[in-house]
Amino acid sequence: MMPPFLFHPGERAVQLRAGEAAIADRNGSVIAASILGGARGFISKQFMVVLASSDADGRVWSSVLYGKPGFVSAAGDALIALEVASGRRDSADPFWANIAANPAVGLLFIELGTRRRYRINGVISHEDEAGLEITVQEAYPNCPKYIQRRELRALSTDGVADGVATGNSIGGSVEALLRAADTVFVASVNTATGADASHRGGPPGFVQVIGPHTLRIPDYHGNSIFNTLGNLEVDARFGLSIPDFEGGRLLQLSGRARLLWDQDDPYRLTGGTGRFLEVTVERWILRHIAERLEWEYLDASPFNPAGPGRIISSA
Repeated sequence: MMPPFLFHPGERAVQLRAGEAAIADRNGSVIAASILGGARGFISKQFMVVLASSDADGRVWSSVLYGKPGFVSAAGDALIALEVASGRRDSADPFWANIAANPAVGLLFIELGTRRRYRINGVISHEDEAGLEITVQEAYPNCPKYIQRRELRALSTDGVADGVATGNSIGGSVEALLRAADTVFVASVNTATGADASHRGGPPGFVQVIGPHTLRIPDYHGNSIFNTLGNLEVDARFGLSIPDFEGGRLLQLSGRARLLWDQDDPYRLTGGTGRFLEVTVERWILRHIAERLEWEYLDASPFNPAGPGRIISSA
């Protein structure tokens, strides 16, 4: 019998407090240091990858890169190749500068139309003008919960990123995009185990704006492993990216987050967990991405909490 996966102290602390350590031990059996054979074909089909990284000042960022299927592939049992030529790298995305400061990255391959996803944490082992190679440290599938189904109907990579805006206070277009979001991607780090990229989804309004620098995000029932929350238990640095499916923009926020336990939740916004992430935003970037994407919304996740996605406003 295989020994249980060894979680880091932050993960174990959250699992124990939630009373889900035994479930985590069972579910953790899928975590490996190599890519599942069946996942290799899945990865090569993707036109989107979510990336977690940290900059030279220690800020953590979540990024989303797009390309024609095949631009990212499993080049071996424990190696990912990401082909993005230097001339196509968006200088407004912190990711490209971040990897020079810190080679640890998290990757999330997520197919919104089928609700399939695969997660890899690793280290950049090679970079040149053509792209990157990432050595895998942890790889594992995730469940399909809370993913809103969307199909990509068209993708053009001939555009140019523009309209870059930055700031640190939530308002205007940034607030509107947050209020409408039903899909976000998060980034967290741990000095011992590296960076991690993950997905959060829910009904529109599940990301609550509670002040000019503060967000609150419900934490639903998941796989009980608590990778993100375990990282935050020992390192509060946090990144968030929100794709604007209709407008072709990407919002990236960096700051710090903490987990709130046993909160009053009369509308069951957390689906019964009583847990919220409180995020303090320190910096954001909003821009039109270079790729031109046409998405079709199909349906919401059947796992989304049924309660009203009420937003607490700073007004």
